[in-house]
Amino acid sequence: MKLYYTPGACSLSPHIILREAGLKFAVEKVDLRSKKTETGVDFNTVNPKGYVPTLVLDNGAMLTEGPAIVQYLADQAPESKLAPANGTFERYQLQEMLNFISTELHKAFSPLFNPAFPDDGKRIFRDRIALRLKTLDGLLEKNAYLMGEQFTVADAYLFTVLNWTRPMQIDLEPYASVKAYHARIAARPHVQAAMAAEGLTK
Repeated sequence: MKLYYTPGACSLSPHIILREAGLKFAVEKVDLRSKKTETGVDFNTVNPKGYVPTLVLDNGAMLTEGPAIVQYLADQAPESKLAPANGTFERYQLQEMLNFISTELHKAFSPLFNPAFPDDGKRIFRDRIALRLKTLDGLLEKNAYLMGEQFTVADAYLFTVLNWTRPMQIDLEPYASVKAYHARIAARPHVQAAMAAEGLTK
């Protein structure tokens, strides 16, 4: 299978999970401005949505949304315990958390990356992010990971989004549990390997 990614974007989440699950894969970098892959392919011909992540399987089938991709990957290596079994209540709790990260955090960051977005609007989204970080801080005060004591695909996604606090100059100091959690995830060997492969480490 092949993962199309852009360094540091939300595609880092499935990149981490591919490594955590021990799956065989290739990666291809995408320039989202030019819509060209590193081999010169028009990315729109790969994924008409025009954004990453995109996972293409060996049989040509494709998945394009991060939360769906990471669950698929986790199910290819159930022994890794990266997601609870399908049909269990815990699996629905995982999906709840993935949706929370996607809609309440990930999308709240999007306007901050847009230089054309008005500053007044950005302040509204910064306040929304602060509220969500406070919620997560309370959760992570009690748990090592989002789902308790087991690292899951939701942790790879949250870690990826938390990485954006640095370029957006959002201080994690008020959220001690979130800050410690981010450092804990960053120390995982497969996370470090994915970060290095994307050129995100010094």
